[in-house]
Amino acid sequence: MTAPVNGSADAFPGIPADPPGGRKAVAVWGIGVAVYFVAVIFRTSLGVAGLDAADRFHVNASALATFSLLQLLVYAGMQIPVGLMVDRLGTKKVLTLGAVLFTVGQLGFALSPSYGMALAARALLGCGDAMTFISVLRLGTRWFPARRGPLMAQLAGLVGMAGNLVSTLVLAPVLHGVGWTAAFAGSAAAGLVVLVPLVLFLRDHPEGHGPAPRTAGASGGFVRRQIRESWAEPGTRLGLWVHFTTQFPAMVFLLLWGMPFLVEAQGLSRTTAGGLLTLVVASNMALGLVYGQIVGRRQSARIPLALGTVGLTALLWAAVLGYPGDRAPMWLLVTLCLVLGGCGPASMIGFDFARPANPAERQGTASGITNMGGFLASMTTLLTVGILLDATGDNYRIAFSTVFVLEAVGVLNILRLRPLALARERAHATVPGPAAPPGPVPTEPGRALA
Repeated sequence: MTAPVNGSADAFPGIPADPPGGRKAVAVWGIGVAVYFVAVIFRTSLGVAGLDAADRFHVNASALATFSLLQLLVYAGMQIPVGLMVDRLGTKKVLTLGAVLFTVGQLGFALSPSYGMALAARALLGCGDAMTFISVLRLGTRWFPARRGPLMAQLAGLVGMAGNLVSTLVLAPVLHGVGWTAAFAGSAAAGLVVLVPLVLFLRDHPEGHGPAPRTAGASGGFVRRQIRESWAEPGTRLGLWVHFTTQFPAMVFLLLWGMPFLVEAQGLSRTTAGGLLTLVVASNMALGLVYGQIVGRRQSARIPLALGTVGLTALLWAAVLGYPGDRAPMWLLVTLCLVLGGCGPASMIGFDFARPANPAERQGTASGITNMGGFLASMTTLLTVGILLDATGDNYRIAFSTVFVLEAVGVLNILRLRPLALARERAHATVPGPAAPPGPVPTEPGRALA
């Protein structure tokens, strides 16, 4: 699709033309995604250490869920402030602050002697983590042509899942080999490793492609204006609900409840359960490339991909939870994990609705609003599953039924907002820029709107 549909100069006058990309863009973007990679390792480290954390701090399922719940609460609550910070301060400053915070948080979690201090450390980690992904998305829009937006977003998500893979394959055996403190404190060193190139080499945008200068008085009411104008776009709201509906089933599974479910409810060994968690991550990485290419070539696939992923996820969860007998067969668990791998790539489609709906100077805020969706859903599910497990004597079938409720809410909102968002997107696509000829702007073949 041509630049106007993706929020470039022609659709929003006054915004510089698309950046050219190239090797320098890849290098700068690579620094940003390296920071995000480490943040995801720290974020998901509790997923392989859930049972160890319960033993270390002597807590039940609800208290264990509070670790991830608080982390996600901070993450979700920070999304709009972080988006505003990125739009106002630039990517480098926000990413640097984020790297410092999540490194201190991981180190604090390693050394915490009590449940309360460990909670505080995870909150700090969540705060730093919240500053990474929006910043990486911003780098993508500042350094690469708009038509590359869907692919760059999917690649960023793929790198994040690689961080999850490191948690599963590396941190888990190290944790059981050297112990809690050494494993988490040692992993915190990765934060320092990515901080050095971030400070020395990262740049917010290529030369000549900076944001348009603010006009006099533009600072007044900046926060209210950014949020109001971003939320007014139906594409931003549709992006939030797509992200809400698609991301959380895999997030909840990987972040906390997958390992206990597979070990306690399905009777698998920790090694086998870890292999299935790894399968989710591997599937995510493979499907991320596929989804990115499909959406990049044909945007009419956005809604079918998102809703298809939701439907298939619900079907597989229903099959596993409703399977006769106490345990589902291995082939069904493997299929579930493969399908859960599509949740992350599908959630990235949300940004492909928010991006063309907003000009460059609102991309951070709009991305922050969108990114809240999946984490609000994950937070709700993490807490509800923990409460239901305690209330039902660890009945995972009842506890995981929460997934269906949130998916239904999300699908209804997607269907409600879709017509308005796509109509607005077409309107943006036909707005001529200052140097453009009158009439609609042509679209690239095969890239018709959904």
